[in-house]
Amino acid sequence: MTDDSNANETHGEQDLIETTRETLLLAMTPHVPFDGWSKAAIDMAVADSNTAPGLAALAFPRGGLDAALAFHRRGDRLMAETMAAAPLHAMKIREKVTFAVRTRLELAEEDREAVRRAASLLALPMHAGDTARAMWGTADAIWTAMGDESRDINWYSKRATLTGVYSAVALYWLADESEGRADSWAFLDRRIADVMKIEKVKAQVRGSALGKAVGSLFGGGSGGAAAMGGAAERAAAAMRGGRSEAPAGRRFGFPGPRR
Repeated sequence: MTDDSNANETHGEQDLIETTRETLLLAMTPHVPFDGWSKAAIDMAVADSNTAPGLAALAFPRGGLDAALAFHRRGDRLMAETMAAAPLHAMKIREKVTFAVRTRLELAEEDREAVRRAASLLALPMHAGDTARAMWGTADAIWTAMGDESRDINWYSKRATLTGVYSAVALYWLADESEGRADSWAFLDRRIADVMKIEKVKAQVRGSALGKAVGSLFGGGSGGAAAMGGAAERAAAAMRGGRSEAPAGRRFGFPGPRR
């Protein structure tokens, strides 16, 4: 068998697994409010969708945990699709972030109890790594949908900041019983306002004599955090033998900047 044949076969298997995963998620979600993200819910989804149990095991190797994570990633994809059709060019950065976070949660409104059960599962200490990667993935999906093209340390700082904002707002939203989730959107506005204040201070520091002096220690020209990011990138590349991709995210299992 040729290499091309092997590649095509592998690609076909992955497509089948992905299709199975989506089919099972749709069949499983109605059972989750009662049975959680569990083997029992997967078994019922298998029966409801006439899916082969072996395929279900390939789709969710770790059972309910992988199903909950797939459900979360599906929400990210739906948000990105909605963002792609929105008039983002007419929005300021703050408006884009607000729109993205609110869209992400509003799309999950119909399955709010499934989100709650996923949050309970992912809150367990043993799943901390998976939870961090899931939240990071959401922040990355939002910034990517907004057209972010940063490649230096700003790529990481943007996603780290938004991870904190999204996580806090999502938890608030799960407990919010106000009409139209108005309290959640007010909370979102306050969190973003706090971030904007911090960014304003950072910009002032970068523009100050001290900020420029610190920046000059890391290569000069750009000043402040941007120059520091460039130095960090170059140092990390040297440690990796010259490879240029940003290191921190991949080291901890997070995706790195796209090339």
